[in-house]
Amino acid sequence: QVQLVESGGGLVQAGGSVRLSCVASGKTYNVNRFGWYRQAPGKQRELVATISTGGSTNYADPMKDRLTISRDNAKNTVYLQMNSLKPDDTAVYYCNARAVLNVEGAYRDFWGQGTQVTVSS
Repeated sequence: QVQLVESGGGLVQAGGSVRLSCVASGKTYNVNRFGWYRQAPGKQRELVATISTGGSTNYADPMKDRLTISRDNAKNTVYLQMNSLKPDDTAVYYCNARAVLNVEGAYRDFWGQGTQVTVSS
């Protein structure tokens, strides 16, 4: 099991910035990728950014210029820096950990409880 606890959300004005944090605990040695997803009211959960154990990053195209995902291995913490926020960025942001189960590549996803980011216009 992997436990994830997010923090850093809140109310932000349009054009502002926010940094989300996700602290991982438990069997993190199986995790080969951490990520951030978001879900706005009435919409499906969507990928925001991911970072592999090797440090490779991936961003959702519409947002990539405004995002930075990073990790501090010593603190078992993953961060998401979001800049130039827009009202459309309002959503619950979820931390994700993908744990590899076997050599065939089977995996299991773990999720945090989410942190609300609200961007006011």
